[in-house]
Amino acid sequence: MKKVIIASDNPVKIKSVSEGFLKMFPQEEFDFESVPVSSGVPDQPIGNEETLTGAKNRVEAIIKKKPKADFYVGIEGGIVPLIKDREQDSLDVDCDDMQTSAWVVISSKKRVGKARTAGFFLPKQIRELVKEGKELGTAADILFNGQDIKRQNGTIGILTDNLVDRTSHYVSAVILALISFKHPELY
Repeated sequence: MKKVIIASDNPVKIKSVSEGFLKMFPQEEFDFESVPVSSGVPDQPIGNEETLTGAKNRVEAIIKKKPKADFYVGIEGGIVPLIKDREQDSLDVDCDDMQTSAWVVISSKKRVGKARTAGFFLPKQIRELVKEGKELGTAADILFNGQDIKRQNGTIGILTDNLVDRTSHYVSAVILALISFKHPELY
């Protein structure tokens, strides 16, 4: 049985990781453990670089806490403002196009896999709350009268009537981050 440490206690992230691993390696047995750690980036990361750094930091932190696992997984969601199809790394600009996406980083003793979820554009009311300094989950709670939406179906679930929820959104990225583990001879 292989040990997988997930750098979060968020039920969505835990379920996404377990589903992704079990889909990618259906013949394997895994023991999943969640260990909440800090991302080392702001609660609302801005831009791909800061979001990816948060996922990497989570992995590094759990390796130090639990050095004997087979796999370590960090997931970090962030905001990616776009202006004229260029990514911005801050909200200091008046930006009508604001996407959200997440990075998944998976590490073992031999390799690291990374993947990003698809991005989707946020509604104007959420963009305005994020620009005011609210974290995306808090902004969604305010707009949709929810409570801890980010630990449930997420903003994406609400906006798609749960055709895509936060778990299924993350599962694909977990699977993509596992490609180099599934085909190590190619990487």
